[in-house]
Amino acid sequence: MIPFSIAGVQMNVSAAHSNVPLMKHKIDVLMSVYPWVQMVMFSELCAFGPLTFHAKPFPNETEDEFRAIAKKYGIWLIPGSMFQKKEDKIFNTASVINPHGEVVGRYNKMFPFYPYEVGVTGGDEFLIFDVPDIGKFGISICYDMWFPETSRTMAVQGVEVILHPTLTATIDRDVELTISQSTAAINQCYFFDINGLGDGGTGRSIVCGPDGRILHQSSTGDEFIPIEIDMERVRRSRERGLLRLGQPLKSYRDRNVDFNIYEKGKSHPYLNSLGPLIKPTRFKKIEEVMSHPYFENDEGIKAPKSI
Repeated sequence: MIPFSIAGVQMNVSAAHSNVPLMKHKIDVLMSVYPWVQMVMFSELCAFGPLTFHAKPFPNETEDEFRAIAKKYGIWLIPGSMFQKKEDKIFNTASVINPHGEVVGRYNKMFPFYPYEVGVTGGDEFLIFDVPDIGKFGISICYDMWFPETSRTMAVQGVEVILHPTLTATIDRDVELTISQSTAAINQCYFFDINGLGDGGTGRSIVCGPDGRILHQSSTGDEFIPIEIDMERVRRSRERGLLRLGQPLKSYRDRNVDFNIYEKGKSHPYLNSLGPLIKPTRFKKIEEVMSHPYFENDEGIKAPKSI
């Protein structure tokens, strides 16, 4: 058995003021009650809420506060994410801090929740890191998990635990709970999906094991979610099969098919036909939609500029 303990913190998030003091208080209480916890993670945009108004350059004083408290307790800390201001762009950025208070990496959310997460640029690099003598971890944020390529890319590189801070306050939370289970199962990994409350979501955080089974599902109140995981379960699942049945990672490795839809620059006529990536409105005329500034003529086809 290779045990490691991770605690998710599901807490109320306000967009009106800083939540950092409450986050630090939560860590103080958590470590008093559960001193055996080795890693703590919060929900997406927990520190300041979902307004890009709070975007700031990295590194910054808030990240330094998190570094100090990680070092104080000797824990790995993923303090959710914050909006990062970098030149003329804004990214949704999650820092990973080790028990020495060092930032081992920062991950920029790859798939902002367009067309709703307006003004946020998607990242283009994965963040995979090793916890010494334990295993390989990866970061994913909220809408990223709707794109299975993200989790599969990490699994193929040996990631055994996906840490997934999220901010879901919408009616599709039930769907996301299903995706969380599916992501854990098809990649045979642990999946920690930690949601916020208030301006930070509707709660119902979920933790799934490498067989896709639910290890814990929260309700809609403040909650600590301390879970001891066993990395050997991941390795046995990948070597001998999920529930001694399917071995999806091996089958992916041994596949005969080449997924050419992923070729960079490849044209996708069907996807181009779906229309622009804009918020739905009531009874908009097709002429108005097709004249949207996201569209441009390319060989007679109207398509979003981002495709």
